[in-house]
This record gives sequence, C-alpha cells and structure tokens, in this order.
Amino acid sequence: MTESYHTDLTAEEQMEIEQLKMHKQILLEDIEKLKNQIENVMTDIQDFKSAEDNKMLEREKRFCSGKKKFNMHPKKDMHLQILKAFVELHEFSDLNLVQALRQFLWSFRLPGEAQKIDRMMEAFATRYCNCNANVFQSTDTCYILSFAIIMLNTSLHNPNVKDKTSLERFISMNRGINNGQDLPDDLLTNLYNSIRNEPFKIPEDDGNDLTHTFFNPDREGWLLKLGGRVKTWKRRWFILTDNCLYYFEFTTDKEPRGIIPLENLCVREVMFPRKPYCLELYNPNSRGQKIKACKTETDGRVVEGKHQSYTICAASAEERDDWIESIRASITKDPFYDLVSTRKKKVINKVAEK
Repeated sequence: MTESYHTDLTAEEQMEIEQLKMHKQILLEDIEKLKNQIENVMTDIQDFKSAEDNKMLEREKRFCSGKKKFNMHPKKDMHLQILKAFVELHEFSDLNLVQALRQFLWSFRLPGEAQKIDRMMEAFATRYCNCNANVFQSTDTCYILSFAIIMLNTSLHNPNVKDKTSLERFISMNRGINNGQDLPDDLLTNLYNSIRNEPFKIPEDDGNDLTHTFFNPDREGWLLKLGGRVKTWKRRWFILTDNCLYYFEFTTDKEPRGIIPLENLCVREVMFPRKPYCLELYNPNSRGQKIKACKTETDGRVVEGKHQSYTICAASAEERDDWIESIRASITKDPFYDLVSTRKKKVINKVAEK
C-alpha cells in the first residue's frame, strides 16, 4: 500500500518529500547541537557559581581570620596593616552611609577605647569615600557624620536616653561639616529615618571570641569581693574593659565567674570592718534592687547576680583610689563626643585657613 502511495506521487512531489526529510534531519541535528550548547552553558554557569561560592567562602575565611588577628592586637604597625586589610574586605559602593555602617558594625565588636575607635572609624571613612567618590568632600565629613549617626542610634533607641534627638536637631548639629558647607537636607533626612525605623544590630558573641575581650584592658588585678548571700570575702582576678567589670577565679580562666555591666552604676569609697581599703559599686536610681549582672555557678549554670551593691577590697589606699578612678572613667566616658568634637575643630580650622 505504501509503495502504491509513493507511485501515485509525481516526481516533483517525491522530490519535495525528500527535501522535507532532509530539512527535518538538519533541524534534528541543529536541535541536538543546541542541546549540547545549552548543556555546555549550564556546565559553565555551574562552574562559575561554584567558583563564586568558593570565592565567597575564601573571603569569609579571610574576613574571620582578619577579625581574630585584629582582636589579638599585635604590634602597632601590624595592627594597622590588619585594620586596613580588614576594612578593604568591605564593599561599600552605591550604599548610603547608614547601610555601610550597618555592614561595618555588624562585622566586629566596636571597642571601648577612644584611640581604637578613632583608628577604626578613620579607616571606615577612608574606605567609604574610596568606594563612593562623589558623596562627601572629604573623609573628615564622612567621619563626623558616621559618629553623628552612631550617637543618633543611641539617642533614639536607648531607653535610658530621655531627650530623643529630633530630625531638626540632627540636621542642625551637622551644619557646616562638609568642608564648611551644609550637606543636603534630604540626605540627612534619609539617614535619620533609616536609623529611626531600624536600629543598628550588633553581632552576638559566639563564645569563641570571649577571651579577645580581655586584651588591653583599662585595668586588671587581684581584689577581694564580698559575697552576695554568704558574706565571705573571695579573692578574684578583676578585669575592667569595655564598660564592664569581669572577675575570674584564676588568671588562666578563659571565661569569667561574673560580669558586672557598669552602665547606670556609681562607684565610691566605703568603710568596712577590718577591711580599710574598700570601694562600692551601686545603682543610685534603684536602691534596694539587684544590680543587673550575672555569674557562673560551680555546676556551669549562668545565673543572675544577687547583689544590690558590690563591695570590693584592695590591698592599699592607693590601689583602691586607682580602681575608683579607672571605674569612674569607664562609666562616664563617651569617646564619641570627644572624637567628633576634635574632628569638627579640624574641619573649622581648615575652612578658616582658606
């Protein structure tokens, strides 16, 4: 029947059928080529994605390594090299200043010492201006505004701050910082609204970096601490750093037995029977209430402290007075205001000299 069907066709029709068959074969071959090309492209995409993932993993490793080395605080020249390399790992292009600060402040724990803060924020400002060349007239402008934003975050979101900074006040306090000129109001308004709507997030301790907290403390040494419930004196190694007082059973301990945040506390000299060189930590606004602190029990449980005040004894009057002075400095200092004030004077003097 098939043969009969073909014999019924004219020679021209049979030729057309043959051409269609050849065209079909060519299409099938083209389709096969396209499939192979698509497979090759997908392989290339997968290889590229794997390479990018590897780059990201390598970047994260370098980032974490730099963070740990930076916290270990080696010699000053190496310290500054590590800081520069650490900051250059950040990409701030096309980010506004709040977005860049969010990224930067999430990547490490801002230290409490003014000199360290100054170096880190100077490096941040330099990197931001390098990534965004036409936003500010100088790194000084970026530096001052960065601190203004950090202080704004504290003002708006710290419940202990009663006088909240308004938008008008934020704009006013940043007049003339752009080499004597004002920054655009809409830029400052956007930055203000960003902080008002979402505070900065600070990284939580993962437990591995706790010991780095205790490098270069404000003060450290052996003192006697009076117990909370059981009134006995225990010899403890105290470390004062980052607005907290930590105490350890031994100097070799990796984790403290107790942590006393100094925010809202006061310190004073006190007299105690048979212990002549004592100081007391207390909360002047919450007498009779427990101080917000924590301690580690012998079984490893972390519990709330049971002290309404902390009585600590030094070995001499001089040592007691030195501790009181150091603790007061830690409680009252706000390095941001001093650093910003210094930099604003620098900008004013530059403008005056022109």
